[in-house]
Amino acid sequence: METNKIAIVTGGGSGIGLAIAKKLTENQILTIIIGRNEKKLEQAKKELGALCKTISFDLNELSKIPALIEEIYQQYGKIDILVNNAGINMKKELVEVSDEDFQTILHTNLSSLFAISREVIKKMLLQKAGNILNISSMAAMYGLPKVIAYTASKSAIEGMTKAMATELSPHGIRVNAIAPGFIATDMSAKALNSDPERKQKVLSRTPMGYLGETADIGEAALFLVSENAKYITGVSLRVDGGNAIGF
Repeated sequence: METNKIAIVTGGGSGIGLAIAKKLTENQILTIIIGRNEKKLEQAKKELGALCKTISFDLNELSKIPALIEEIYQQYGKIDILVNNAGINMKKELVEVSDEDFQTILHTNLSSLFAISREVIKKMLLQKAGNILNISSMAAMYGLPKVIAYTASKSAIEGMTKAMATELSPHGIRVNAIAPGFIATDMSAKALNSDPERKQKVLSRTPMGYLGETADIGEAALFLVSENAKYITGVSLRVDGGNAIGF
């Protein structure tokens, strides 16, 4: 009997990351979720069961990432899937954003993503197989106000997805991205409910007329990392109810 596939999901303790981890574990993929919030990790483990493993780790500590990935690789003998979901946002007027603010967002959303990807790719190259899935954002498609650093980081992820796919696909490693539209999470609900005008704008621009669910992202993620998508690489799949084409 073949052993389970091994997946890593960063920021897998809540929201979209948790929904992706849930979909993977439901499909018999052993899923290691990495996050900073131990309480959320414990809750996730309870919810997802035996196929979920958790590691409390701060991905901002770039120098410790190689040892972390080495440890996971030694323990499980392979890494089949990496989902780069961890990220932070900051809503501020552009002129209020300090250099430090800007660097903080880029460090978490981009430098950490690169560092963990690089280390996992070293292992995937040995296996001549693997799947990397980056979580992008509609902020990379639109000019959204008051999220300049976040937009810069997510736009960079779109470019990196293409560059990684071109370099790695000849070695059996596929790299894709998902750009979630407006998805109902605790974080987005809080933001939209406190700003009825923005909520109305979001819904009026979304042809389907309602917010997506985290499970919708989970389904798309499962597809992209599965054999069903074996000839798909370098794409950014919008899961947005048509928001990007809405008028």
